[in-house]
Amino acid sequence: MSEASATPLVVDVRGVRYSAGPRRIFDGLDLSVRRGSITAVMGPSGTGKTTLLRLLTGQARADAGTVRVLDQEVSTLSRSGLFALRRRLGVLFQNGALLTDMNVFENVAFPVREHGRLPEPVLRRLVLMKLEAVGLRGAAQLMPQELSGGMARRVALARAIVLDPEVLIYDEPFVGLDPVSMGVVLRLIKHLNDALGITSIVVSHDVAEVGSIADYSYLLAGGRVVAQGTTPELNASTDPAVRQFMQGDADGPVSFHYPAGDYIQSLLDASDIRPPRAARPARGADPIDQAAGEGRP
Repeated sequence: MSEASATPLVVDVRGVRYSAGPRRIFDGLDLSVRRGSITAVMGPSGTGKTTLLRLLTGQARADAGTVRVLDQEVSTLSRSGLFALRRRLGVLFQNGALLTDMNVFENVAFPVREHGRLPEPVLRRLVLMKLEAVGLRGAAQLMPQELSGGMARRVALARAIVLDPEVLIYDEPFVGLDPVSMGVVLRLIKHLNDALGITSIVVSHDVAEVGSIADYSYLLAGGRVVAQGTTPELNASTDPAVRQFMQGDADGPVSFHYPAGDYIQSLLDASDIRPPRAARPARGADPIDQAAGEGRP
């Protein structure tokens, strides 16, 4: 038995089916995450990556299959059991999701104040330690609107680790970051995973970036895992869909063009297209009121 296969699982998803209205998002999803690893979940937009995180945190429940996190079946947990599980998880939301009416210190302190009763001197030391870990102890009194995008993401990361979670979940952590900020966040993910001994799940479509730090990756498409392995293994894949995604090619199984009829014929028929007739405003109606009222039931 290899060392990797002997490492306990912290996440085990088996045969998950999930639909949102008429749309089937997952159709037999299987994946697992081993303790202490950095696991990447990648795939084109709209493949359910964020939905997977909602299933792991109990914000959504699968229609079928099992979702086990830290040896607990998420769908069977009571409300109090779910809250207890979430205390063991840290989540870095897309774009940080900082509370705009609180300064940096209070944003990081917020989970501690909500979930525990620490003496103020202890809480202060804890928050400053987490801010120091992300290089922002000196920014403790700044407001969110005074932060750059990269700084805001690091504050959100400090907040995500303030309760010392066993599992840290990153939802598109690189969106909107410049190359320097992206490099800083990448190094922080790797450093915190190793220094704190936690397990990291990184949901992203930034292939090169997340692939540089991931121990193992899953590629989602069509409601299930279509490829998995280490970054070198995925890069060496001969599967056309996997190669298209890993290399960012426009041409391949995932079409760049939305289904349409013959292009030349569409141009020839363009003269037959008539714009919809705009509704004539009522006589005497104010144009501004008319515009403001558009879209009302």
